[in-house]
Amino acid sequence: MAETRWLDDREMRAWRAFLAASALVNRHLDQQLKDDSGLSHPQYEILVRLAAAPDRELRMTELANGLINSKSGLTYQVTQLEKAGLVRRRSCPSDVRGVFAVLTDAGSARLEEAAPGHVAAVREVLIDLLTPEQLDAIAEGLGEVGGRLRTQG
Repeated sequence: MAETRWLDDREMRAWRAFLAASALVNRHLDQQLKDDSGLSHPQYEILVRLAAAPDRELRMTELANGLINSKSGLTYQVTQLEKAGLVRRRSCPSDVRGVFAVLTDAGSARLEEAAPGHVAAVREVLIDLLTPEQLDAIAEGLGEVGGRLRTQG
């Protein structure tokens, strides 16, 4: 059995900073979206993905994979959006098990209303606090982490 490689001071500082910043940023953005538009952060991301998709629709499995969300978690969020009239579901004609999530006109309008405040909040709590070099380092480093974990899962 391999010996445990404990984190040194530099590694521990990076790990703790990542944990704190990611939790605080997520909490702030979730609260901003709830206050301004009545959406959770996952619901907002679903609307963003659907708005960017061809015909404003995606298969639920594709949506779950893109959002790095469990299928049950996605189903719950889409159900909430469907109850609010922001998303509808439709069956896949070529696969009886396949279901599409489709952005409604009301969902598109809600996203257009929510986006400016959300982008301003993202800038306030992250983007505008960092130098271009820090943004590049975060994008490169966390992009590597995400890419590796996606290929493992």
